[in-house]
Amino acid sequence: MKNLIIILSAALLLGSCTSMTEKEVKQPNFLFILVDDQPYDALGVNGRYPFLQTPNMDRLAKEGALFENYFCTQSICSPSRASFLTGTYAHIHGVNQNNKHVDPDWNQFRPYTQLLQEAGYQTAHMGKIHMAHKKGPEHIRPGFDYWFSFNGQGDYFDPKVNDNGREYQEKGYMTDILTDKAIAWLKEKRDKDKPFSLNLWHKAVHEDHSPAPRHDSLYDGEALPEPPHGMLNETFAGKPEWQRIKAADAKWKEYVPVDSLPIKEWPVKGDKFMRLLKTLKAVDESLGEVMATLEELGELENTVIIYSSDNGYFMGEHGYWDKRIAYEASMRIPMLIRYPKLIQAETQIEEICLNVDMAPTILELAGVQQPDYMQGESMVNLLKHQKDAEWRKSMLFQYYVDDEYPYAGPDMLAVRTDKYKLVDCFLDHDIDELYDLENDPGEMINLIGLKEYAEVEAQLRQEIEQLKVHYNYNHDRDWWLRQVKPAKKSK
Repeated sequence: MKNLIIILSAALLLGSCTSMTEKEVKQPNFLFILVDDQPYDALGVNGRYPFLQTPNMDRLAKEGALFENYFCTQSICSPSRASFLTGTYAHIHGVNQNNKHVDPDWNQFRPYTQLLQEAGYQTAHMGKIHMAHKKGPEHIRPGFDYWFSFNGQGDYFDPKVNDNGREYQEKGYMTDILTDKAIAWLKEKRDKDKPFSLNLWHKAVHEDHSPAPRHDSLYDGEALPEPPHGMLNETFAGKPEWQRIKAADAKWKEYVPVDSLPIKEWPVKGDKFMRLLKTLKAVDESLGEVMATLEELGELENTVIIYSSDNGYFMGEHGYWDKRIAYEASMRIPMLIRYPKLIQAETQIEEICLNVDMAPTILELAGVQQPDYMQGESMVNLLKHQKDAEWRKSMLFQYYVDDEYPYAGPDMLAVRTDKYKLVDCFLDHDIDELYDLENDPGEMINLIGLKEYAEVEAQLRQEIEQLKVHYNYNHDRDWWLRQVKPAKKSK
């Protein structure tokens, strides 16, 4: 009876007006492809890189929805992946670092896949998880019927893997291995009488960017276009001191007594960026192979295909590489969703959406109730191209100093609206940042402290306080560790 209710609710969601039997209505499958460190505009359909070959990603955009303003809530691997699974911010689920070797409390913040299991889904995870580092069967996270993963970042070539608790060294290239495992599961290992949820979470295109050998010479002779919006001319004049220090390749707590820095010669780390784009090619091929498999199995049109990245990546903007801090290149991520039963072709979604919105969206599409602990909002109405007057008008972005990369920047909290962004770095001796994104999309001119923007700054500071209350924000980055690992009592 429970499954019938879920199936009927899914039918209503898709707008059916006629009565349907349980056999006539199928719950949608889910294929969630998550890439590591893909810039939001590193898509062929975007046009920033004219030579870039991503035909399968472009197909998703053409046949489904392309999100113009999709963001991660913290721009490093582990926190973002935990947010995708639990629908909560890092200060709630507690994974705010890459190297703390801690998971969320899966009993308190259950992953959406576990809720799908209870609704009759068969679930599988292929690829990167990058949370607590455990071996054998203990490496398998709750919410998955089949598990194929690895510790930490893993390796591009001949990686050590964990196959449902069995550890061994696999031969080959990681992206191809994960693709083959996903296809084998779809064809041979799943129960074909059940709807499925398959996570294909790549190591690519994380550093060190390592393309498949077949792509080593791809794009040779092509020139990297300069960063848009004048970002190549960054001197950090008028910007916080910590940014000048970071840009000078020093630890941000060290003092560099200069008002500005010389403009860096382009291309900044050009070979690094080109290798990232080369590494992306195998991911696009993987997407095409898995979609072809779904079509062969007769499941393509009934599968919600989600394609995204755990965070953004600087490709020379402001002279930077990597991610973490609150510039657009870091916090903005690609998001493509294809599901012809619900989403019209070439849908473009302008609203501000977040990684914490994915779990609630998947649950609604499956006809499963969203639990109270999830902080995200279902995007189903947006996918149906229905305007939502109640949709968020601003977002909260956070960063906790990464112990592995202390030079990246201080703790920070940012509020972003359609027009403005305010960044607070909690530093008494330094200034904050304020940008007019409409007139200065490159975030080159810091407006903080200017008299003519005093009212805007005041409004944004009020907004950030309201968002802190709304999301139950906690600035103490070690708070969660003390909950899961209480300090030993002194003798």
